[in-house]
Amino acid sequence: MSDDPDFKYIIRIANSDVSGEERLAYALTSIRGIGLRISNAIINKLGLDSERLAGKLSDKEVEDIENAIGNINEYVPKWLLNRQNDYDSGEDLHPVSIDLKMLHEDDINRMKKVKSYKGIRHASGHKVRGQRTYSNGRRGLALGVSKRKGD
Repeated sequence: MSDDPDFKYIIRIANSDVSGEERLAYALTSIRGIGLRISNAIINKLGLDSERLAGKLSDKEVEDIENAIGNINEYVPKWLLNRQNDYDSGEDLHPVSIDLKMLHEDDINRMKKVKSYKGIRHASGHKVRGQRTYSNGRRGLALGVSKRKGD
C-alpha cells in the first residue's frame, strides 16, 4: 500500500490488532468496545487526522491513543460509556478488548447463578430479549419436510 519504510501494516492497540491500511477513524473501531463515535472523539481530542492511514502513526501517537483508551472518561461524556454505574464498583467504566468480554461473561454467569429469567434463557440457549421463537431461531435443527425414498 505504501512504499514508506516506517509504514506499519498491523498496529497493536489495547491488546487488539488494528489494520494499518484503514483510515484511522475506522481502524480504531476494530478494537472491541470502541465504536465510530468514541473513535472520532479520541481522534479529535488528540488533534489527529481521521483520514490518515493508521499505519502512518508514529510510536508516540499510538501511545497517546493507548493512554486515551485507558482514560476514556476524560475524552467522552458519561452517557457514551458502555458500562455506567458498574455492578461491583458503582463507577462509570468503559472496558475494551478482553476486559469487556470477561465482564460480559461474568454478567451472564451472575444471571444464571441467581436464576433470573434472562439467566435461565441464556442457560437453555433460547432468545433472551423477548423475540418470538415459534418460527425463528431454529439453529441446529433439520428444517423442512423430508421425503421418503419411494416418493
